[in-house]
Amino acid sequence: MSALFNFQSLLLVILLFICTCTYVRAVAPRLIDVNKVGFPGLLFKAARIGERLSPYVALACMAMAITILVK
Repeated sequence: MSALFNFQSLLLVILLFICTCTYVRAVAPRLIDVNKVGFPGLLFKAARIGERLSPYVALACMAMAITILVK
């Protein structure tokens, strides 16, 4: 089943995307800061969400991990 049709999988993909973009921006900021329009702009926005809402993203990651482990 595709991640688009399963809500839990879609949330997992979005969380992993945000965490990955934030990590890449912390390690190599030039890769994400250069372009802020189009698909690279989406990477920039995801990294910005991960930076500014990091406590909430971390709580969402822990909640997702617990639900996957319990399931």
